Amino acid sequence: MPFITTQPAFRFTQGTRPLLISMPHVGTHVPPGLAARFTPEAREVHDTDWHLERLYDFAQDLGASVLVATHSRYVVDLNRPPDNENLYPGQDTTGLCPVDTFDKTPIYAAGDVPDAAEIMLRHDAVWQPYHKQLQTELARLKAVHGSVALWDAHSIRSVVPRFFEGQLPDLNLGTANGASCDTGLAQTLLGIGQAASDYQAVLNGRFKGGYITRQYGRPADGVHAVQLEMTQRCYMQETMPFDYLPEPAAQVQPTLRAMLTAVLGFVEWRGR
Repeated sequence: MPFITTQPAFRFTQGTRPLLISMPHVGTHVPPGLAARFTPEAREVHDTDWHLERLYDFAQDLGASVLVATHSRYVVDLNRPPDNENLYPGQDTTGLCPVDTFDKTPIYAAGDVPDAAEIMLRHDAVWQPYHKQLQTELARLKAVHGSVALWDAHSIRSVVPRFFEGQLPDLNLGTANGASCDTGLAQTLLGIGQAASDYQAVLNGRFKGGYITRQYGRPADGVHAVQLEMTQRCYMQETMPFDYLPEPAAQVQPTLRAMLTAVLGFVEWRGR
């Protein structure tokens, strides 16, 4: 199937300090020709990381650069490797161009899933530009500051039986089992999360970081990457219509800000 999109792959705001916040799963755009092949449920793009731009609205005050996806993960998943390798061997997960939702319902109404040629077109039109911008900004920040942090921001329903049993902890930090970020910094972030009494925080539990964290985190080279997968119940309705909830959001924002402040303090000290 041909793939045509007229939307840019990302929105980007350049900051002044050595922190890049990536939001690869907030996009909701599905090109009309592709949406026509989706089920009605899939067109609602339920598995979006809703409202993260609003939740992290303090990022510019911190001087961070922010990179935001525009297309739905159902079009192409920016946090999956281009060869579609399973990042969690032996566990169920979704692919580069998913064919089913987190609830294992089909995305394509007639079963006309993308073939290899269509997947490559989506990769070239959406995946590649996002990653090129991510790489370019990391290189710029590192050249200017000497050390840089990449924060990959995600959210998910607190209960998704396909991926884990029971209720997920609220704040799931991932550093690829210590490979993508200084271990001392990771422990500091975990401590900030654990100090927030209303939330549970874990490090390298079910979510260890996806492709972005694992690909770009190189602490020995001064690039520290952390993924935060937080439960949506912390700041929004987890079911339709997926509304943002200002009061819970305001409660969790100080913890997010404290984490990012700690990250900035660490990389700015390392970059001296």
